[in-house]
Amino acid sequence: MSDTLILTRRWAKKDPSLAGYRADGGYRSLDKALGMKPEDIVEQVKVSNLRGRGGAGFPTGIKWTFLPKDVRPRYLCVNADESEPGTCKDRYVCEFDPHMLLEGIAITCYALDIHRAYIYIRGEFAKQARALDAALAEARAAGILGEKLAGRDFPLEVHVARGAGAYICGEESALMESVEGKKGYPRFKPPFPAIVGLWGKPTIINNVETLANVPWIIEHGGAAYAALGTGKSGGTRLFCVSGNVKRPGIYEKPVHYNLKKLILEDCGGTPSGLPVKAVIPGGSSSPVLTGAEIDVSMEIDALKAAGSMSGSGGVIVMDESVCMVRALSRISMFYAEESCGQCTPCRQGTPWMEKIIEKIEHGDGTVADVDLLEQLPNNIMGQTICALGDAAAMPVQSFVKKFKKEFLDHVERRGCPQGEKAWGVARQTREALIGGVSQ
Repeated sequence: MSDTLILTRRWAKKDPSLAGYRADGGYRSLDKALGMKPEDIVEQVKVSNLRGRGGAGFPTGIKWTFLPKDVRPRYLCVNADESEPGTCKDRYVCEFDPHMLLEGIAITCYALDIHRAYIYIRGEFAKQARALDAALAEARAAGILGEKLAGRDFPLEVHVARGAGAYICGEESALMESVEGKKGYPRFKPPFPAIVGLWGKPTIINNVETLANVPWIIEHGGAAYAALGTGKSGGTRLFCVSGNVKRPGIYEKPVHYNLKKLILEDCGGTPSGLPVKAVIPGGSSSPVLTGAEIDVSMEIDALKAAGSMSGSGGVIVMDESVCMVRALSRISMFYAEESCGQCTPCRQGTPWMEKIIEKIEHGDGTVADVDLLEQLPNNIMGQTICALGDAAAMPVQSFVKKFKKEFLDHVERRGCPQGEKAWGVARQTREALIGGVSQ
């Protein structure tokens, strides 16, 4: 069962239609779920050890039990605002198998007595939003959604809400603010969304990949899903591999798959033949690992023990040609740009870190600047309403810790020691990947 594909098994067919999905057994899990007690569905998800695939990794079944029993209406929000750099999985679920997501939504709503769901999708995902709209139209026309849920007296409306390109709206409370038509400012917590969510009512927020696993769990049982993983983490997950690898892409593997094996075997290693210098294992906000640290399981708790996190599953690989100061400069620029500005530590701290890193990169930095970069993240982490402050601080903290010599070399040599060599290797790698190397 270790080779079981749950999410990507149909992608090769590229038939996202209702007919194609039904031909592969689609909505069979919904029919089965409608014959179960709602509490039994929740129990199967708890047994499965399915943990949130959006970054936090919280047990999904446990989250579902946080809804107060006597408050109605309640809502489901599906987080498709995939904006974490290095992450590109949810868009493929929406594009290649939208009905799998809709079936997961339908089962979840039936289990939790929810009659309205919102899929909040990143504004740039126009193609994926159209795919979801088309799938919703098919599901409504077939009587799967709408006034009745697959013929059962259970009304369910699902709506697609388009974002406007703000990274901060991937944070669950900012997402809800945006759905309500407000500016995407994160809310103070507690209260948490399961208690006070959309329009002040209980709301469950799950990631696209998380809900897409639910039909398989219901069809095969929670224990079978748990057996695909290890310990407290069940199933498979999608890993998005980019950067200096021969075969970048999305790989579905058991949650505890080995990171080194993924990079060197599945992805073919580096195109340049140079050793792996660093890897960001879970999207740009994850602390970086050195090449010597990548022989590790990608399971949530294992990566945490290794000093990083699995995050959104975005694996970014850097070989020895990469300047770590330059890489961090680009990451820090992103977080400075995407800070919503609500909290002073983030509003002031993210551009401050960016300017210092840029100064070092361009050869104008000092040893004191490097020392300051070691201190600044500690004044941001844990001091903001949402986790964007932590997301901006952790890369800076880890890059300087793991590659401090490289930062000091930039100071000493008044610029990047690799100089144009780094750009040359990167250019050759790109040309090799697209077949453009001259003979």
